[in-house]
Formats: sequence, structure tokens, C-alpha cells
Amino acid sequence: MLLKISHRTVYSYDAPVPYALQRIRLSPPSGGIQTVHAWSLEVTGATEEVRFFDQFGNDTRLLSVSGDAQAIEIAVRGEVEVRDASGVTGPHSGFAPLWLFERPTSLTTAGAQIREIAGSIAGGEDLGRLHALSAAVRDRVAYTVGATDAATSAEDAVSQGEGVCQDHSHIFLAAARSLGFPARYVSGYLRLDDTVEQVATHAWAEAHLAGLGWVGFDVSNGISPDARYVRLATGRDYRDAMPVSGIRLGQAQEQLEVHITVEQ
Repeated sequence: MLLKISHRTVYSYDAPVPYALQRIRLSPPSGGIQTVHAWSLEVTGATEEVRFFDQFGNDTRLLSVSGDAQAIEIAVRGEVEVRDASGVTGPHSGFAPLWLFERPTSLTTAGAQIREIAGSIAGGEDLGRLHALSAAVRDRVAYTVGATDAATSAEDAVSQGEGVCQDHSHIFLAAARSLGFPARYVSGYLRLDDTVEQVATHAWAEAHLAGLGWVGFDVSNGISPDARYVRLATGRDYRDAMPVSGIRLGQAQEQLEVHITVEQ
């Protein structure tokens, strides 16, 4: 499936910002099940200082802002062709060793509730167990927009009983790792069936299985990623793969606007 994507992020401030630094991961990779046919990135109000591939293989840019700017706009657009491989994205590669994805992070530490979810998964072949885990997480934590924020841990989301795709992915990662599977977080885009306009990127999880490699699980939608999914970045959790992050100096109040379209 050939997907056309537009993603515009605007930061507006009520006072001049003397200095800010933004890290962006908004360039999808070619390879495996997706091919980038065209992709552009335009920045207004900031300067690209350096571009590099991080330890997870993510295309990363650092943007600086100086001179009392009051708005920063980051716009990407392009076309990506994706092949449906039933969620299988292939063998592990990159600088980060596979064992790194077996380690918990502050957002994906398995507490008593996540260990309970993991312990409920019966034996059998590994792929079936992971699909059962995905379903168990979805049954336990309802999808509710605005119920959590970027700092909510997996265990806290289980306690609340509701969350979004980021929380579903973190809970799956924590539980899968406690079962002995390397697991990683994926940020990206999803073409929805009922709308073109969106207000946020999507997230899902992958677990590594011997003989198959990385296999994806979109807990929020109860499926493995198909040809509607475009990968942006991967990491141990949201913080490693978040599309935009940064710091700024000054007391200005920030307003964020995000406009995304994903269409065939």
C-alpha cells in the first residue's frame, strides 16, 4: 500500500524564547517491509545543527532556536510504500544489542499487576503466547484519550485501568520482557479507515522471536501491524522513539498544534 503522509507541528510562545533545543525523529527508514519513495522535512524558526543515526538506527536531527523566536514549525510530508508481512519486520540489526531490549526502563518496569498479567498467559508456542498477552493487556486497560500523559509508567496505567496506545505498548513491553522476550517500542503513523485527519502519531510494540525476528503487536487495535502502518523510530520505550522532544530557556508559555493526515 502506498501511503501519503503530512505532519505539521507548531510550537507557539506568548513571549520570546532566548534558546531552545529540539530533537526530532520524523524521517521513516527504508528497508524491510517499507520503502520511502519521497520525504521532505522543513523547519521554520529553528536551525538544524546536526543529523545522525542513534544507537537504535533512528534518523535523528537536532534543531536549535536562538534570537528570541516566538514560533517553531516542523513540517514533514512524503510517500511510503508498505508491504503487509503479518507484523513480521525481520531480524535484529543496528548498534544496540538484542539483550538491551530485555532490560526494563523507568516507564516499563513490571510491578505486581503486570507480573499478574504475564503470569496469566498459558504455555504453548511463543507467537500464540504473545498474541494472548496483547489481548490480555487490551482487556485489562481500556483505551481512553487523555487518561494519561507522557510520564505515566506501565504499572500506573494498569492501576488506572485506562490509557492510550503509548500505555498499551509500555505494558506489553514490560510483560513480554518479564516472560523472557526482547521487546521494543515503535512510533509511527497509521492510516485509519474512518478519517484522514489525525492529531497524534501512533505507537505499537514488537517482540523478538527466534526464527522470525521482530514481530509487531498493536495492542490498542488488537492486531499485528499491516500495510497501513508506517514506522518512524524504535527504542526501549517512548522516550527513545518519541518524534519530537526538547528543552527551552525562559518563562514563556507554550502552545502546541499538531496536524497529521495519512491517506492511501
